[in-house]
Formats: sequence, structure tokens, C-alpha cells
Amino acid sequence: MAAIVTKNIAKTYRTRVKSEGLGASFRALVKPEWTEVKAVQNISIEIEKGEIVAFIGPNGAGKSTFIKMLCGILHPTSGEINVLGMSPIKERRKLAMSIGTVFGQKSQLWLHLPPLDSFTLLAAIYEISDYERKHRVDELTELFGLSEFLKTPVRKLSLGQRIRCEVAASLLHKPELLFLDEPTIGLDIVVKQAIRELILRDNSERNTTVFLTSHDPADVENLCRRAIVIDHGQVVLDSPVDKLRSNYLSKKIIEVSFSKPQIIPEMSGVVMSTDPLGMKSTLAVDTEIHPIAGVMETLSNMGNVLDITISNPPMEEIIATIFQEQDVS
Repeated sequence: MAAIVTKNIAKTYRTRVKSEGLGASFRALVKPEWTEVKAVQNISIEIEKGEIVAFIGPNGAGKSTFIKMLCGILHPTSGEINVLGMSPIKERRKLAMSIGTVFGQKSQLWLHLPPLDSFTLLAAIYEISDYERKHRVDELTELFGLSEFLKTPVRKLSLGQRIRCEVAASLLHKPELLFLDEPTIGLDIVVKQAIRELILRDNSERNTTVFLTSHDPADVENLCRRAIVIDHGQVVLDSPVDKLRSNYLSKKIIEVSFSKPQIIPEMSGVVMSTDPLGMKSTLAVDTEIHPIAGVMETLSNMGNVLDITISNPPMEEIIATIFQEQDVS
């Protein structure tokens, strides 16, 4: 059984057109002009239970609008939606008991209360018994390593600690489907990896379906098996992440600084730029042509290396490349 099925989903907004010139305020009041904005246009997808799917695209592509329709917060202008065998429009309250959400910019925890109190309130909302709540909180506390700050007010937690609590809160009622909107935004690399491992563990142990949006290519590469790319409310690519990795995620960025000027030898599949003093260089590496380990070995053997960092190109750059290739085809 599919976890999510949509058929020709569309969402159109009506917005006022700002009047200009003499008498603009009067015209806007007496005879306002309206325009239609197509936020989502005829999206048809099917996601099986247990899949971890990345839903990516540039800002304003329609990602948030689409997710809100899946959750029942917004109603589509046209089309059909089925989530976990339910209609988000007709059965929103029932559906809410089977889904979990984590929005990186919005908290479901009460800032002035410790996470433990928030868990108690959420358990009451989800009609979880006291026995089950205690068992589940103990389980999540151990899984997410929350014991040190479980009784500390949320406002005093670090961002990494808060996000761990957010993910734990979303899993409190054992949802079948988890919506993650930028779950690792603003986190350091160690905490990001910890969050990813926790999500993968829950997916493995409970077959939880995960629907993820992220601007971090590492989230897509390390978590997801499938990626759906949208732009202007339309699907432009639906591909396994393995294919996406080989076609678009093979590029890595290496930044290296030296204690004295160095000239880096040319390497196939590597585009380099160096500052005028020769003290810092940035290398764009195509790992399909030149393995990252080989580039790192070359740099290390040069000596005088002060610092090396490896990162992914921005998601915006990857998406732009996808769009360019789609336009060409």
C-alpha cells in the first residue's frame, strides 16, 4: 500500500494587484484588481510505505504549499490526495494521529517549558496513556541522548539539542509518516550526522515513511533513496538518489590553506582557483573522474598544509544544473 498518492494536484491563489498612480488607493478600495498565482501545478506522485524521499527545489518552488496539502492544512484547488489511505481534506484530524512533522524554523515545543513537559502535553494531545508515555519517553531519551537536558527549559537549549528534542517529539506517537522540513538547518556537522542516523534507525526499525525537504545536499545523499525535484509548482525530475549522485552529486569542494605559497599540480577532473599569494586554494573535484582520496593525498604530500575542509556545492547550484539539463533535453 502506498503511503502518499497524488493525482494532478494543483493549488492556485488569488492575490491583489497593487494599484499605482493618481487615485490608486481609491481604485484599490472600489475596484480592486486580482491576479492568480499557480503555486502547485498538476503534481502526480506515488510514494510507497517505508520510502525515504527528498522533495527539493528552489525557494518559492511550491514545496511548502504541497506539504501543507498533504497534511490537510491547505485544500487543493483541484486533484486528488490520499495519505495513508485517508483524505487529508475529509479526515485531517484522524490523519494527524498518524503523521509527525519537524519544521526547522518552527517549534512544536513550548519554549519556557522543559522538553519533558512538552512531551507530556503532546502525549495528552495524541491520547497516549501515562504508561505508554513514560515508556516511549524513556525509549526516545535513550535513543536521542536527551537525559542531560530533558528538564532544562527549551529556550536555554542549543540549536542541536532543540532539534533532537523536536525529532523525538515528532516520533512520540509512533507516526507512520514523518514530514521533515529542513531538519538539519543551522546545525554543525556532528549533530547533523547524529540526526541523520536517528532518522535512518527509526526508518529501519519501524518502516517509517520519510518525506524530506532540505537545502543540504548531504541530507539527500545520506538519507534518501529517491529524489523529486520541483520548480514553479511542477515536477521536473523524479529519480533514484544513486542516479542523482552519479549525475549531480559527484562534485565536492575542497578548500585548503598553506603556511607558505604553494603551486598545486593540475589534476584531471579538478578545477582550481588560488589567491594571488598562493596561500589558499579552492578545488572543485569531480569524484567520478578523480576520487577525493587521491586529491587529498596529493595535497597532504605537498606539505605546509594548515587546514583542509571538504564540502558539497550548494543545493541551489545542483538544482540549477538539473534545470539546465532538463531545458536542453
